[in-house]
Amino acid sequence: MAAPMKTPGVYIVEKNAFPNSVVEVATAVPAFIGYTFKADGGGNSLTGKPFRISSMLEFERAFGGDSSAVPPTFGAPTATFNIARETDATKAAIIITDSKGTKTNFSIRRAEARTKQFLLYYSMLLFFQNGGGVCYVVSVGDYNGDVDKDKLIGGITALLKEQEPTMVVIPDAVRLAKDLCRAVQQQALRHCGTDMKNRIALFDIVDADTPPAADPDPRVQDFRNGIGEDTLSYAAAYYPWLNTTIVGDSDLDYKNLASGLKDLLTAEGIVVDGAGKYKDVLAVIDNPADLSKTNLTRDILHQTLFAASRAYVSALAEMKRQLNVLPPSPAIAGICTMVDAGFGVWKAPANVSLNCVVSATATISDKAQDSLNVDIQGKSINAIRSFVGKGVLVWGARTLDGNSLDWRYINVRRTVIFLEESIKLATKAYVFEANVSSTWETVKSMIRNFLTSVWQRGGLAGATAEDAFAVSCGLGETMTSDDILDGVLRVTVLVAVTRPAEFIEITFQQQMQKS
Repeated sequence: MAAPMKTPGVYIVEKNAFPNSVVEVATAVPAFIGYTFKADGGGNSLTGKPFRISSMLEFERAFGGDSSAVPPTFGAPTATFNIARETDATKAAIIITDSKGTKTNFSIRRAEARTKQFLLYYSMLLFFQNGGGVCYVVSVGDYNGDVDKDKLIGGITALLKEQEPTMVVIPDAVRLAKDLCRAVQQQALRHCGTDMKNRIALFDIVDADTPPAADPDPRVQDFRNGIGEDTLSYAAAYYPWLNTTIVGDSDLDYKNLASGLKDLLTAEGIVVDGAGKYKDVLAVIDNPADLSKTNLTRDILHQTLFAASRAYVSALAEMKRQLNVLPPSPAIAGICTMVDAGFGVWKAPANVSLNCVVSATATISDKAQDSLNVDIQGKSINAIRSFVGKGVLVWGARTLDGNSLDWRYINVRRTVIFLEESIKLATKAYVFEANVSSTWETVKSMIRNFLTSVWQRGGLAGATAEDAFAVSCGLGETMTSDDILDGVLRVTVLVAVTRPAEFIEITFQQQMQKS
């Protein structure tokens, strides 16, 4: 109400011509939890603290190495491998045949324990390669320790104070034993569906980095049995893992071989009884500290071995192959970001090709996907499949609550979260406003304008806006007199969220010849 006029003169009165609007919240802001090279935000420790970044360059600055060092150090964990003679030819990565036809088998295996094979750095690369953008990183430790269940759960707890993230991704969890990984995933599900209710978790299947030993895959059943039954619509799981191209040839050399290189080269005939053309090179490999005593450099050593030994080249290729096997959840987070930016959160993040991915670690047929997509427990697993002429596609769009008609699809759950959070933030402006009809109409008008915009962009289903949504608010409509006395303003919003055409049926029938 305008102030009473007491002094003669001209008074200006401004009136708002337009109602308040709903500002749309971000829909694709994943939070990654895991281990990093460092956690330094300009001199302040970032360990256990969610930190917002928007590029791999920012990740390197806060969590990576020192690119200005000589040689430069980046944020990737050091991976070392052991080469060993193998009696079982089926387990051999390299087979060397000498001039007499004698075969020597060699296996190549990681030297680090499973809990020291950190995945977050490579996962961030995969995320950004697949369309990723703004995200949060919670570093729970450096590479000197082991992957620890309690630290990962602590990283989830740290996200309680952050409202912006809409997805939770924990790639390092799959390095834990099955029961420990299950505990981390259950906590993530509880965080998303009970504590926050404004984000979803993206899960990986433990040990799904190799083809299954049976059909259906027992690893999938272990996941279903262990994930629980609560708030399943706030999570989605993907299977199998991915063969990627994230780790390149330039990322590896002889330094990544902890043992067995000299034995491999001896079997190949590069050096015999400590002699041979490359004995000086091999001597330096045995004693890396002697490199400074020669005119050789690390790069020259690597190039010399690369040119001289096919077995060395094969060893590098096998190391690269193993390092490039990554869980799919980071790529899915990138796909969600890309789809949301191009189409909207209501578009299912499926039938989309994956970048920097050569193949899936297991071949899934239509029959095999039947048991993944539809399960008696309702815990649907989204398949990642290769198709001729199309590449590797995400071929599933279900939450773990696959038996629910309300929350079966990922895009439905994410769209409703988007609508709820946007409207929730907008209506905070009316807390403590008079609980009268003028306020009710203002709130209804604001929400209707927002939903109309979403409907016009294809986010809601219906030939008209009235078919797509309805907003109710008022005495005798959504509230009673007791509600008003109690200071409660109730708004009811009905929406028809678009659902994906998961199954397309085309019927053919012959008809009589007409001419």
